[in-house]
Amino acid sequence: MTMSGPGFSDQERAAMQQRAAELKATKGVKGAAKRAREYDACLAAIGELTGTDRTIAERLHVIVSEEAPELNAKTWYGFPSYARGDDVIVFFQPASKFDSRYGTIGFNDGATLDDGEFWATSFAVVDMTAEAEEHFRKLVRKANAPVG
Repeated sequence: MTMSGPGFSDQERAAMQQRAAELKATKGVKGAAKRAREYDACLAAIGELTGTDRTIAERLHVIVSEEAPELNAKTWYGFPSYARGDDVIVFFQPASKFDSRYGTIGFNDGATLDDGEFWATSFAVVDMTAEAEEHFRKLVRKANAPVG
């Protein structure tokens, strides 16, 4: 990460600016029109990725579409993400976003991944193999289960 001084890195500042732009792009837009705009933004974010980041994001998009179609595709801080209402449940943070050696698939606290006293909510992904895809399919199904 490149630091421009104390506090947030250049990449973190850019992510915050992206989030502000996301909110501005849907201000005053509601219902199906808002979901369509957010969906298009998600696909555009995936389309801007390259290499492994793009492959993982494309496969995650397919996984969520098949396993939890009621989640809405959108962007969140520029990340391809999937939400129930306004609450992001699962997202992909590309390695290229923060010059990291791996991308991560993360789940926010609206995801019902609870498993005893502790559980993972973020997973480093270096390749979307068949085994990894099956693992994420199970997680997305579980994450989208009703809380209760």
